[in-house]
Amino acid sequence: MDYSICFHDGNITDLINSRTLRDFNNDLQMHSSLVRRLTLERELEGHRGCVNTIAWNSEGSLLISGSDDTQLNIWSYSSRKLMQSIETGHSANIFCAKFVPETSDELVVSGAADAEVRLFNLSRLRKSGLEERAISPSAVFQCHTRRVKKLAVEVGNPNVVWSASEDGTLRQHDFREGDSCPPAGSSHQECRNILLDLRLGAKKSLADPPKQSLALKSFDISSTRPHLLLVGGSDTFARLYDRRMLPPLSSSQYKLQPPPCVNYFCPMHLSDLGRSSLHLTHVTFSPNGEEVLLSYSGEHVYLMDVNLDSGSTMRYSSGDVSNRISSSPLLRGVEMHSSRSGLDRCKKLVQIAEKSLKTDTDYYYGIEACNEVLDGHGHEIGPTLMQECLCIRASLLLKRRWKSDSHMAIRDCHRALIINPSSTRALICMAEALLLLEKHKEALEFAITSRSLAPTDSEIMERVESIKKNVAAAEADKANTESDRGTKASYRAGRVLSLSDIIYHSEGDNDASIDGPEREDSEYDEELELDFDTSISTEGGYDVDSDVLPRNLNLRIHRIGDSAVETERPNGSSEWPLLSCENEAPYQPEMAVDMKQRYVGHCNIGTDIKQASFIGQRGEYIASGSDDGRWFIWEKKTGRLIKMLHGDDAVVNCIQCHPHDCVIATSGIDSTIKIWSPNSPVASIVAGGAAGPETSNVLDAMEGNQRRLCRTRETILPFEILERFRMHEFAEGSFHPFECTQS
Repeated sequence: MDYSICFHDGNITDLINSRTLRDFNNDLQMHSSLVRRLTLERELEGHRGCVNTIAWNSEGSLLISGSDDTQLNIWSYSSRKLMQSIETGHSANIFCAKFVPETSDELVVSGAADAEVRLFNLSRLRKSGLEERAISPSAVFQCHTRRVKKLAVEVGNPNVVWSASEDGTLRQHDFREGDSCPPAGSSHQECRNILLDLRLGAKKSLADPPKQSLALKSFDISSTRPHLLLVGGSDTFARLYDRRMLPPLSSSQYKLQPPPCVNYFCPMHLSDLGRSSLHLTHVTFSPNGEEVLLSYSGEHVYLMDVNLDSGSTMRYSSGDVSNRISSSPLLRGVEMHSSRSGLDRCKKLVQIAEKSLKTDTDYYYGIEACNEVLDGHGHEIGPTLMQECLCIRASLLLKRRWKSDSHMAIRDCHRALIINPSSTRALICMAEALLLLEKHKEALEFAITSRSLAPTDSEIMERVESIKKNVAAAEADKANTESDRGTKASYRAGRVLSLSDIIYHSEGDNDASIDGPEREDSEYDEELELDFDTSISTEGGYDVDSDVLPRNLNLRIHRIGDSAVETERPNGSSEWPLLSCENEAPYQPEMAVDMKQRYVGHCNIGTDIKQASFIGQRGEYIASGSDDGRWFIWEKKTGRLIKMLHGDDAVVNCIQCHPHDCVIATSGIDSTIKIWSPNSPVASIVAGGAAGPETSNVLDAMEGNQRRLCRTRETILPFEILERFRMHEFAEGSFHPFECTQS
């Protein structure tokens, strides 16, 4: 692709010459010329384990970090040095930490895998200096029953913090109502602080009613409209709630049907997966509160709009999901007005993309060229050029075959057919995309329609015949597979599953090639959930230095959604008996908001705390960590990759942009925090700069990540731990020598 194409924020010299006092700082903070010069400035050392959370204070003068070592560290931005260190008293990994606003940065709060939320007053520590690191918490909240994954605070409200937990509840802790929860063993121990109860909130698809517990992984409060809450967890739907419409705070004695939300957010192609292991690891509002960003485990990062009219095409129902792959007549779209400005440039980009398609090379750059036309200049081109570009991008996506590329091709074909329902190119691409998704009936319908519209076109006839042969072969394979499944089911019924069966899905197929068809996830992914309680963290990091695994590994195996037995509290207490209420009225499926941009290239499978963040005060760029130790920055508008940097020896989880400066902090499996600033003298897409040429091949890195995402059987445990399991021989159905309990 021709990278001489200018960036959408223009030339930095022109920006300086035309600067205004009001907008200059915001525009300059994350200008593309600075982003492309980001390089590692400093590594902050002070933790002894994976750093699972980092957060700036409101002024950007301090950075707080939490780690597997159960320690909170406070760092100075100006000196890049450790100021204070707190031994929190948490008994497990810290996953989240925040400065409480409007407290002169005296109060900090932490949440951890021990299900506790702890409040600390730093003024107590400052009196004794760094040598004395253990201080008593000002408050300890023990009302959650599973890991606390995210905390949120509200600007202007120094008295309240909110916590989201995998127990399915979002709780509101008011410091004015008491220092801590009632002690363990006391009567009526339940705290009445549940703001949002989603223990019956998870959905398998948009049309299905919520039935199972939604293990909350992330949530955020809008900085511009603090009454809006965004939550995400163990299904594919992010939910937007209005705090003013929620019921009064309650205890957890009863599992109630979740309150209605303002909006569901989910890419349409992920809304009807049925049995799937996909889930959200991070959700966040944009700086202006008008957009939300969703990061999926096993998928990509997606951008969506918050404010939509009731008739917006970005909103869809469960019926729209099936209509998108239907060959029913499509209405012709509204004619668009072309402008000469930029039109010649767009035509040149379309020619670049067409050349990539014809030569079967540089699919990625061809897709990038189409993205620039459709997302960067869609308002400047007419319907003919738009329809052509959509068809080219769909064809390129089908050739590249990265995760969800087939679904993206269907989106493009659908848009092209709205502009021109008789486009044989769009029809045949739609048929080929549906074939890859094993939608055989629908694929044949589109193929036959394209043939009827172009009976003399030899290329169309050849592609239609190929589709028919592939459908026939696939149907024959399906029949054979169903016969084999019946045999295996009989075999399974007569024996007990071993640990190897469960962890490795040994009876399943091997990992599919990146070029193979996209398939549904294994049924095991939905039926079984494994909890590992050990000093080795499978979330924020893991310690595999010892020669053998610790013998206190506690493995609990249970069916997801099974509410018969609840997790026991770390302090030995249990929850109140939980009663489920039944729906009195038939379930009415809601509508959801579809994606408007996708960001690809990274891999999010290995950890459950991987963030996706808006970069800059205006949120012009999107960043995410990756399982390959890199982190990625994309242009928000077009999804174009701007920068790829090596940030960790294993996994980058956290990315936090400084509130005002062009500085970014990252952390992950390593015990250090990395500080990045635009100090490289050479602008590049990867970190090289003064050290020499670009240090890695961008496409090789991204394609490697896509191969991980496209696997049909995903590893439950980190590779190093699984290797240790392979070294032990287990009797059939036995889990010795490790301690195991069934919940």
